[in-house]
Order: sequence, then structure tokens, then C-alpha cells
Amino acid sequence: MTSKIGRTGDRGQEPVSENGAAAAASPPTHRVVQVVELLSRRPADHLPLARIVRDTGLSRATAHAVLAQLTADGWTVRDADGNYGLGLGLLTVARRAEPAFPLRRLALAPMRELSARNGVPIFLAERDSGSILITEVVGTPSVPWIRQGRRLPLAPPVAREFIAWASGSEREDWIDRADPAHRERLAVVLAEVRTRGYSVERLTDDSAPMVEALAALRNSPVTDPLRNRLAAMITDLITIDYLPDELGEENAVVTVAAPIFQGDTVAAALVACPDTRLSAAALSRLGTDLRITAGGLAPMNSTEPDQ
Repeated sequence: MTSKIGRTGDRGQEPVSENGAAAAASPPTHRVVQVVELLSRRPADHLPLARIVRDTGLSRATAHAVLAQLTADGWTVRDADGNYGLGLGLLTVARRAEPAFPLRRLALAPMRELSARNGVPIFLAERDSGSILITEVVGTPSVPWIRQGRRLPLAPPVAREFIAWASGSEREDWIDRADPAHRERLAVVLAEVRTRGYSVERLTDDSAPMVEALAALRNSPVTDPLRNRLAAMITDLITIDYLPDELGEENAVVTVAAPIFQGDTVAAALVACPDTRLSAAALSRLGTDLRITAGGLAPMNSTEPDQ
């Protein structure tokens, strides 16, 4: 059995908040969104009001009022025990909205084929303003933050496959937001990503055991300050991508990501999650297969030209 090198807990490239919002322009609307998002993360469960109050930070009276209206409109249901879950009204709205987002629907079959060919989980990440949203997942990634509906920051050093083909000024702005110690390498890495057509999230072989130990400690009962410090130490051990002369007989590969273009812009990415050690040849085969599959999806996310 191949040992996994990924973390058992969230890693240094911590995703941004689930809804990506820094401040609510309309607090009452935001409260409704908070409740719906919480229930959507546990779609098979019905949650008690106390749990909803705790997880959203709303007062009991506010949460009850929001849920009463959502239930009246059919977006949530209340069972005999007084617990709340998603309602068919919300599903109806979601189904009506699907034509506005064709990529996730049309990409699903190619993603399943890609996953079956390579024996690895695959997810689709779509650009959504200043962040990236995971919209489809095939298989079960071993990295715990990879799940449908999770947002990732469009910030260095992650999301390289979204930035590598951007304009020179956008690449420079992105690099300027990175840790100064990483900027020179990021510039070289972006050029390599453009050349080979995919990015690689990696761990150095000698740091993988230490990262595993730190991740296990981070998931144990420790104080929040210590947990944050452990997360920072994990981040420090991560090396950004692979350059050609760094590939060896075995290479620690967490994810491999290839861009999906809409015109000249990278609108989404297909991401494979091997989370294991691969030979240089195996990494190249996976990256090439991923790049070709992602390239075939590009027309699906674009509108037809006017006749």
C-alpha cells in the first residue's frame, strides 16, 4: 500500500471563509446565507437550532426567525424533533440555476473518466471573483479541505495555474503579494507552469515525515495559538512546485492542476489529487492527461459567437 504524504488536517494553504465575504453589505441577507450554507455543508443531516446558533454565531431569536421564514418558503424543513434540513424549494432553485453554470455539469463525465484512468480523485475549481470555488469532486481526496463548496484564496503561492497565463502586470501584482523569500522562485515557477501546462503541489521528500508529525500534533487537543503556530511551521516546510532539475526517482506530489480557458483567461482548473510519491515519468503522464482533458473542456465554458 502506498503511503500518503498529505496532511491529516488543513495545511498551510488554508482556504478562505466558506462564503468568501469580508463584510456583509446587507446583514439580514447575510444571516440567511449563513444558515443556508451551514445546512448545505451537511445536506444529509438535520441540525438542531442550538447547533445552528453555535456554528453561525447568530442569536437564538435571529436564527429561529430566519429558519421560520426559510421553512415557510420551502427552502428548509423542520422535522418532528425540531431539527432543520434543506428543503425541496432550495433544490428547485438550484436546478433552475444550473444552465448558468454549464462547465460543472459538462465536466463531470470527463472527470470520472480521468479519475478512473489514473486511479486518483479529481476536482473542478472555478474562478469566482477574487477566490476559487471547488464545484465538483470525483472520488475521495485524502486532503480534508478538498470538498465541494470550499473556497480557496486566489493568492500566492497557491492558484499558480490560474495566474501563469495572466498578463505580465497581473502576474507581477500576484508575486508582489507573496512572501519576499518566495518571489524569485514563484516567477520561475510560473514560467515553468506555462511551459509544461500544469502546476504541481509538492512536499520535499525529507520534510514529508516532519509535516505528517506536525499535522498529527496539530489535530490533537492543543490550544489555538499552538495550533496556529503548527500550521505556520507546516507552511514553512512546503516547497513551491517542481522545476525540471528537481525531479528525482520519487517525487512527493499532493495535487496536479491544469487550466481551463475561457478565451484568453483561465476560468477554471482540473485538479488531480494523487497525494503520494510518483516517478518523474508517472507525474508527466498524469500532468499531460490532465492538461489534455482540461483543454478539451475549454469550449464548454464559453458562449457561442453571434451568427
